[in-house]
Amino acid sequence: MCSIVTRLCQKRCKSVTLGGLIGNFLTPLLDEAVGRTQSLASCYVNKGFSMRIATRRATFAALLTSTAIIAAPAFAQTADEENTDSVEIVVTAQKRSESLQKVPISIQAIGTAKLEQLNISNFSGYAQQLPSVSFQGSGTPGVNVIYMRGVASGGDGNHSGSLPSVGVYLDEQPVTTIGGNLDVHIYDIARIESLSGPQGTLYGASSQAGTIRIITNKPDTSKSEGGFDAEVNSVSGGAYGGKFEFFANTPINDMMAIRVVGFYKRDAGFIDNVPGCRAFLPEPNPLGCPPSTNGGIRVNNAAFVEENYNTAETIGGRAALGIELDDNWTITPAVMYQSTSSQGSFAYDPSVGDLQVQRFAPEFRGDKFTQASLTIEGKIGNWDVTYAGAYLDRKTNSSSDYTDYSEAYDALYSYYGGLAGYFYFTDALGNTINPSQKVIGKDHFKKFSQELRIASPQENRFRVVAGLFYQYQSNDILQDYQVANLGPLRSVNGLNGTLWLTKQHRIDKDYAAFGEASFDITDQLTLTAGGRYYKFDNSLIGFFGFGRNPNANYSATPYNAAGSSRTGVAQCFTTTGSRLRPVAGTPGVTLFPAAIAGTPCTNLGVWNGSGVDPVKAEGDGFTWRFNLNYKPSNDVLLYATASKGFRPGGINRRGSIPPYEPDFLVNYELGWKVTLAPGLRINGAIYQQDWQKFQFAFLGENSFTEIHNGPDARIRGIDVDIAYNRGPFSFQVAAAYTDAKITKNLCEGEDLTFACTNTLPNGNPNSIASPTGTRLPITPKFKVAGTARYTADLSGTTKAYGQVNASYQGSATTEVRAGPAATIGELPAFASVNLAFGVEFEHLNLELFASNVFDERGQVSRYLQCGQCGSRPYVVVINPRTIGLRVGYDF
Repeated sequence: MCSIVTRLCQKRCKSVTLGGLIGNFLTPLLDEAVGRTQSLASCYVNKGFSMRIATRRATFAALLTSTAIIAAPAFAQTADEENTDSVEIVVTAQKRSESLQKVPISIQAIGTAKLEQLNISNFSGYAQQLPSVSFQGSGTPGVNVIYMRGVASGGDGNHSGSLPSVGVYLDEQPVTTIGGNLDVHIYDIARIESLSGPQGTLYGASSQAGTIRIITNKPDTSKSEGGFDAEVNSVSGGAYGGKFEFFANTPINDMMAIRVVGFYKRDAGFIDNVPGCRAFLPEPNPLGCPPSTNGGIRVNNAAFVEENYNTAETIGGRAALGIELDDNWTITPAVMYQSTSSQGSFAYDPSVGDLQVQRFAPEFRGDKFTQASLTIEGKIGNWDVTYAGAYLDRKTNSSSDYTDYSEAYDALYSYYGGLAGYFYFTDALGNTINPSQKVIGKDHFKKFSQELRIASPQENRFRVVAGLFYQYQSNDILQDYQVANLGPLRSVNGLNGTLWLTKQHRIDKDYAAFGEASFDITDQLTLTAGGRYYKFDNSLIGFFGFGRNPNANYSATPYNAAGSSRTGVAQCFTTTGSRLRPVAGTPGVTLFPAAIAGTPCTNLGVWNGSGVDPVKAEGDGFTWRFNLNYKPSNDVLLYATASKGFRPGGINRRGSIPPYEPDFLVNYELGWKVTLAPGLRINGAIYQQDWQKFQFAFLGENSFTEIHNGPDARIRGIDVDIAYNRGPFSFQVAAAYTDAKITKNLCEGEDLTFACTNTLPNGNPNSIASPTGTRLPITPKFKVAGTARYTADLSGTTKAYGQVNASYQGSATTEVRAGPAATIGELPAFASVNLAFGVEFEHLNLELFASNVFDERGQVSRYLQCGQCGSRPYVVVINPRTIGLRVGYDF
């Protein structure tokens, strides 16, 4: 493959020069890219890249090879296709096929050609182009939490925390997951739709703030087509990466067609794990590596030092079968599989150095999912009928270094001699051991969803969309905090070496009946009203916490390595229904058998008289949407919308903390969609959103996630999308201004929603964590993304093009509470610029690109590993400057 790429590079360079596109400005950039590419083959071989493909992916590689012989491209588009994609896009945001310019809601769509032109292949790529979208995460693929229009409180993403506020759909099926988005590989995609504002009428519970829909290209019985794209790239100061993607559409007969997509991608690393040490008290220097002077524990990371530490490989594919039963009925079964394997840390530690960390344990994450779906579309009379069902199975496994926790708590308890003086980190013989931790994590997420809806003829003056929805999702949760050589009496019972265990089973069920009716008052004025009755039923059962020394009927001390008498086994149910702590020491006391296999007992549940039931949170309610739109001409659409969205409440694992309640978002919006001239459109919306009793999460006592309802917040903003495409030149810019603030004081203490006074009703202290007017976190006040592209005819079917894509986002805070926000640090404003230059032949496309041309360290997220780890905030940045070559071929 490397020799093929080199030949393509040489051919490409010659073609671009002949096109007269390079000039003096681009020659150095091209020379650097060619030089990097020529060294790519040896680099890949040295790093075992080719060997991994040959051994771990032999079957897939064979499929790629055979397909490449008969198939063809994706990113070569004709000028007509580009015009169509930029100006006229058909969307299905309202469960009907409609022109983007005729849909009276705030929606931004990125079509096939634009996705290919911008080389978008994952979530971070399209999120950069959607100004109303922001996100938070550790940088590792698949662990981002998505926000829209400023509806963000920070700290979300815990696997037993709040449901997301933004829904994600793959075609007709929801793929929203707790603890991180499903980062679907973007290839052979018809469009991505971003629907801003509450979508709770047609889309449900996790669409409180908005919805993102990924719409795939469907099987086509009218033609055979195919294509492939290949890319090699080099990251400044980092390693080499690349990808190979293909699609093929083949009619089986005049009623059936199959469409197949495959992809492999390697993301180059750019963060170095550099040498470092940690020394624990009574050693005087916590970062020193000298010989022990006071008999304390010292550790180094020599076994894990590595350059370009953060790499990721993604492999997968999709297949869909289109069956046209007759002129009215179609059946589309589809399946998608994707596996992402990432290594290292995707955030760096500024206290260590630029793009550097010091990690002391293995770090990796595997994330694989399979989704099988079935869509049936047809007509009963002249009414449209749609059934959409899907089953999603997602498994993740990970290992993370947690030495920061030990470092922070060693300093926190320095008065007592640190961990060695305050805790009990000893082996079975009582010897003091290295207290550093690593976290082994696993999640097994399953989702089953069904929706049945009907729609009256779209041309009717009065038209209706109505349906029923059901969703069942479960998650088997494991977080195992391990300390090597920890003695059995210090560990979680039955799990030697485990300091803390979280193992739980979570179920979230949603039921809904929805409907929306539109009436044309006149030919120009339409009123729409809709509602959704919802019911949710969520449950959680299992174990969390420390172990308990079983000697003397669980009364012997120390109780565990942390010396904790309150958390973990101490709160488990006994055979009498009592919690263990108040009856510890009673002769014959026995723990009730665990509800979840692999745990010592159950402390998260409710005693029913003879056993343990899950803790539950359930409720129901009604959301609504009203829309009035006016069309004074075919080129102008004006609308006003009022809508309400919701997010279900849930359960806090710690028994002393009450369940958190649902939160609601009420949206008021005025919008416009105007086509000023052929090829020129301006769309926009002005809105205010009232966020009532918003849910927010943070790391509380023992770095234990708590979820609470805060006060209300008010969000005001404006979204604008301008596009021009006429002749050889196209231009598009989208921008969002968001002013999101809390409208009442946010208090800290035992009651976070109580009116902030000096004391609570029970006499305990209370204080203001954030005063009225504090900005909501994560979302910048201003974000903008724009693309300019020029295409020139060279001769016949040959064209050359140049493209500039730029984005800017303002500063943002990282936490809703002022104190922790200051500790973690602000997300500073940044801008990035991407360039692309290429030549299109009839079936072949060659392109040279550079992303983040000025090598900016754009910060998209910051976080702490634990509640007391304020000395080490980690920073997630956009990829450094990346230069690469792409080739695409189609027929």
